[in-house]
Amino acid sequence: MTDDKRRGVLFDVDGTLVDTTYLHTVSWWEALRQADHRVPMARIHRSIGMGSDKLLDHLLGAERDRDADGRLRDAHDALYGEYWERLTPLPGARELLRACAERGLRVVLATSAAEHEVTALRAALDADDVIDSVTSSADARESKPAPDILVAALEQSGLAAERVVFVGDSVWDVAAAGKLDIPCIGLTCGGTGRAELAGAGAVAVYDDPAALLDALSDSAIASLG
Repeated sequence: MTDDKRRGVLFDVDGTLVDTTYLHTVSWWEALRQADHRVPMARIHRSIGMGSDKLLDHLLGAERDRDADGRLRDAHDALYGEYWERLTPLPGARELLRACAERGLRVVLATSAAEHEVTALRAALDADDVIDSVTSSADARESKPAPDILVAALEQSGLAAERVVFVGDSVWDVAAAGKLDIPCIGLTCGGTGRAELAGAGAVAVYDDPAALLDALSDSAIASLG
């Protein structure tokens, strides 16, 4: 049940709050290389933000033999897992979450990371005391750019789409938000350029969480009241 009086901010996590985009890129590159798929890192990077199913479709083609997909995902997960203890929040990430909470806004992590990855991301952020709810890949039937994970985040937090703003770092984030008419603020710290995020429909674009925090009073988040 939604609470019409409450407002909140939904945050993507990978590449938005925690500096993981290029770790995922190199982990997918190596997993694919081990299976004799030679995919340039630039192509992989531009696919980060999709779920693994759509990412592999995008990189290897939707008509491929999917029998090896599980092994590719397992290889990626093992490679990425080597970085967990070194995951680092992006500049201002923790402070941005706290500033939103201080404004009386619900803080929701709308991530499609696997549950075991979410634990590592939350540990890196160290802001559980201001986080209202957190999603994972288990909560979504389809991954971004489908809006399923945002629908799950709204349901879990009791928020209505017209009373939230989403913060993300990829065009897939912007596309998912657009399907629910949720304003999306883009951050370039995940490696996607300002023009591309704006062209995808982001209502504003900032360098990183610290830059958004500095401009918070003039941002779409401030309009939530």
